[in-house]
Amino acid sequence: MMNEVKYMRRAISLAGKGAGWVNPNPMVGAVLVRDGVIIGEGFHEYYGGNHAEVNAMKGLSRDDTAGATLYVTLEPCSHEGKTPPCANLIAEMGISRVVVGMVDPNPLVSGRGISFLRSKGIMVDVGCLEPEVRQLNEIFIKYITTGEPFVVLKTAMTLDGKIATVTNASRWITGEASRKKVHFLRQALGAVMVGVDTVKSDDPLLNIRLKGQWKNPLKVVADTRCRISTDAKLLTNDPQLTIIAATELADIGKVKQIERMGAQVVICPLKNNKVDLAFLLHSLGAMCIDSVMIEGGSTLAFSALKHGLVDKVVSFIAPKILGGAKAPTAVGGKGISTMEEAINIKNMRIKKVGNDLMVEGWI
Repeated sequence: MMNEVKYMRRAISLAGKGAGWVNPNPMVGAVLVRDGVIIGEGFHEYYGGNHAEVNAMKGLSRDDTAGATLYVTLEPCSHEGKTPPCANLIAEMGISRVVVGMVDPNPLVSGRGISFLRSKGIMVDVGCLEPEVRQLNEIFIKYITTGEPFVVLKTAMTLDGKIATVTNASRWITGEASRKKVHFLRQALGAVMVGVDTVKSDDPLLNIRLKGQWKNPLKVVADTRCRISTDAKLLTNDPQLTIIAATELADIGKVKQIERMGAQVVICPLKNNKVDLAFLLHSLGAMCIDSVMIEGGSTLAFSALKHGLVDKVVSFIAPKILGGAKAPTAVGGKGISTMEEAINIKNMRIKKVGNDLMVEGWI
């Protein structure tokens, strides 16, 4: 049992290397063991690429793998997709046992891969470290079962909850380690979203500034009246990666101008005189955007929380105090009237990132 956990934990670690590269597919890792020795391992490296099981068996013959045990985070597929079904390959290679982290929630697969393997006389055990595997693929699980993106609300604040000073100075609230962590989060998610006031005040790039090769996310701006400046960095640097979510209140001439710059404008219905965020998220899901991180501002954050659109909260708290009754806070809007209506966070985790605290929890 101890070794099984060790091998599955290794498979989970491998799977995590695909974060951001495999979306909207799941992250999957595989470890092949024979006579107590790892003889192969692999992970799903990029969308459309070989599955983890195939990579784990690369360069091995049936003589090598006969009688081996395969540890894989997710149920092997049994249907023809962008790549051939892995369950067939497992049977062909003479693997005698498969330990699966969790059943694939994809309706095209769910249970079929396991049934196929068992029909070939292969022993299959399911559920090894399942809670960890489910958290690994929380984005995929929501998206494949609902068609809606997994939504993360990211905030960065001082110890007294401020995101800027009374003069609106905000660079930098958190330290370098926290800002680096945010770039890793951007890599793992399909899109980042901000309100137009954040764009007007900060003029962010919302890209990834890390060493090495990274995949920049889609940038989404909630902009009811299309007030974004055509000089904004999002439009002058990465227009092809930018979506402006506007409404019928937007000036059609401004919409056409933005579209000519290479950005996409999505016209959403009005809800409380603002962009209908539920409609916007559903539209992003239809575009195969499986996940969104809301990064600012405070009105957008409250609206997403109020309408039950947020799945997870990641908050960076810096050991600083700014004060000021009018200094902006991470979540604004009209606020909540009673404690009974408060939005509760569950399964909260806290860890230190540089000098800051990172608080992570689920709604």
